[in-house]
Amino acid sequence: MAVLDDLPIPLDRTATEPLSVQVADALRAAATGGVVRVGERLPSSRALAQRLGVSRAVVSTAYDQLHAEGWLAGRRGSGTYLSTAPAPAPPNTDPGAATDPDAGLLDLGPGAPCVEAVDPAAWRRAWRAAGDQPADTHKDRAGEPDFRAAVAEHLLRHRGLAAGTASVVLATAGTSAAVGELASALLRPGDTVAIEDPGYQRAVGAFEAAGVRALPVPVDADGLRVDRIPSGVRAVFCTPAHQFPLGARMQAARRVELIEFARATGTLVLEDDYDGELRYDTAPLPLLASMAPDVVIHLGTTSKIIATTLGVGWLVARPDIADAVRTHRLHTGTAPSPAGQRVLSEFARHGDLARHLRRLRRVVPPRRALVVEALTHRGLPVLGDDAGSHVVVELPDAPAEQRAIAAARAHGVFLDGLARHHLAEPHRFGVAIGYTAMSTADLTAAMPIAADSLAAHA
Repeated sequence: MAVLDDLPIPLDRTATEPLSVQVADALRAAATGGVVRVGERLPSSRALAQRLGVSRAVVSTAYDQLHAEGWLAGRRGSGTYLSTAPAPAPPNTDPGAATDPDAGLLDLGPGAPCVEAVDPAAWRRAWRAAGDQPADTHKDRAGEPDFRAAVAEHLLRHRGLAAGTASVVLATAGTSAAVGELASALLRPGDTVAIEDPGYQRAVGAFEAAGVRALPVPVDADGLRVDRIPSGVRAVFCTPAHQFPLGARMQAARRVELIEFARATGTLVLEDDYDGELRYDTAPLPLLASMAPDVVIHLGTTSKIIATTLGVGWLVARPDIADAVRTHRLHTGTAPSPAGQRVLSEFARHGDLARHLRRLRRVVPPRRALVVEALTHRGLPVLGDDAGSHVVVELPDAPAEQRAIAAARAHGVFLDGLARHHLAEPHRFGVAIGYTAMSTADLTAAMPIAADSLAAHA
């Protein structure tokens, strides 16, 4: 058993309380607080006295008092051990977790990756290779060079975006983190930005945390309504490849309209391509960033296409914007963690990332088909392109949405309502159904319950 040589024992030499009493109180507090556990050996009185800079008699007196109280026991030729202590308090967890009504339900919420498609051997190989690299003393504020190169290659091969002299790739800690950095680096408190409504509420939270006000813009079957963007906004946040949560694909004419608006007004466009790699019917339309790198900042993430474990993403922007983000990181001392970047780099190095994306495009469509069949079999229309990781079923009003969600929950299934995805007064109701997170077996079990619950309130 190791000796506890670093016990926290503060002494106040100006206090009227004797030093021996202070030592005894500190040891007693260490025992009741779980710092010292039953059976652990305390330092010898000589060693502890030397560390505290007191006489051995001070420590011996404290030990004698604790022996008398029953806290300590001596073992001949071995030392002094803690003999009793209260059970340690349980770890401080989220007080709401134990009463979360959705805990333990089969979760059909959108926005989660299909980790079942990740090849375990490739995953382990990437982590081992990343761990072979030496520990760091400093972070690269722009991101690991190998990571940025891997992302540039990925975007060129899978999204048709060439990051060259007109744009720079930076590592991020994910889309929401990137939005917060861009808001802090490029905007001022009180500025306004436009965002799809319904839309990605975590982006709204990131803007608001930086003191930037998000203004809602309605969407239709072609995506964000450019003609409804409020005047004076400094930026527009949108999900053109697969509008979140309604699932529309921004059509070519609407993309051109948005780019022309941005250029005419000096507005930046933040393009969140959260699941743009996941198309199963046709090739995706060109990225906004490839059409207009002068006004578009492209955002991507690994949390939807691989796993949330990595905690990394990327942004692609023109050089002056990238410089502003790097300067912001330098001033705040922040930078995305290198660990996830290195794993992604290794995952991509020998083609495992490309193979993973091909596997996703094989594995996910049957899941989507299972969901669509369960819904259409009950006469429910399904919204959303044949893409991404979720579909939408609309319901007539808020009470219908709430009743359908409650009915599914009563049978062990979580459904995510559209109402909560609005920034303005909710006006689209229904649910967004994710089909990638759960195992195929759980998805098969959950969908009849979800479909019945929705059909009963459609």
